[in-house]
Amino acid sequence: MTHTTPDRTAVAAGDGADVPRSHRTDRGAWTETLATKVPEVILLFWVVKILSTTVGETAADFLSENLGLGLPATTAIMSVLLAAALVTQLAARRYVPWVYWLTVVLVSVVGTLFSDNLVDNLGVSLWTTTAIFGAGLVVAFVAWYRSERTLSIHTIVTRRREAFYWTVILLAFALGTSAGDLVAEKLAFGYVPSALVFGAVIALILVAHLKLGLNAVVAFWAAYILTRPFGASMGDFLTAAPADGGLGLGTNATSALFLAVIIAVVAWFTVQNRRQTRGVTA
Repeated sequence: MTHTTPDRTAVAAGDGADVPRSHRTDRGAWTETLATKVPEVILLFWVVKILSTTVGETAADFLSENLGLGLPATTAIMSVLLAAALVTQLAARRYVPWVYWLTVVLVSVVGTLFSDNLVDNLGVSLWTTTAIFGAGLVVAFVAWYRSERTLSIHTIVTRRREAFYWTVILLAFALGTSAGDLVAEKLAFGYVPSALVFGAVIALILVAHLKLGLNAVVAFWAAYILTRPFGASMGDFLTAAPADGGLGLGTNATSALFLAVIIAVVAWFTVQNRRQTRGVTA
């Protein structure tokens, strides 16, 4: 975990320079330099990210279909919860594991619902939604870079950069939902082959980064975007009936199991974060 020392905070410049605390007194709320609120990218980061992706897929189906809320009502309710989580996350001055990962789970659910509403309620094709969310993601990245001159998650130390970060993540989840459904259903790859395809591409990105010098920022965001359709395909495989090519575990069992794992890992993150915070304070 990257934490700041009591007297200095890492600036978001690409050269990794530091800014003394005294230099931050005249900054506005959106540009004030804070401690980073993004967790360290370790293996467990990717585990929880993929599990959150799958929960987003299964939870959206559970609320909309099993509870009979329907897509519009489910989208409205989850969007309000997401807005509350984002306000809490943006208001925090440091990384709080349960707030951060709750926001990720809710972004996953809402991103899934945005895609499902366009396809199921408005009749927009998966080709079109994939193109729309893909274009939106490119625009968000361009706007972020033009504003901040960096896309590195290690430089997210202002609320403005964090706002760009969450916008990109929401669009990435929505794009991943559409792209995953497009490959698995429209192109008839099936759930497991789709997961294998996306998993193989993620593995190639890792190899390109480690062995061929692929830029770390490019590798991170490419893998982050692709874990969404990978997790969605796995979620569909676990929940779908055997007749449809799935294991038939259902949305209830899958959501409960994955949420339990997420809660356990986030609890571990919280313990580690408190230990590091006490160490910095000491």
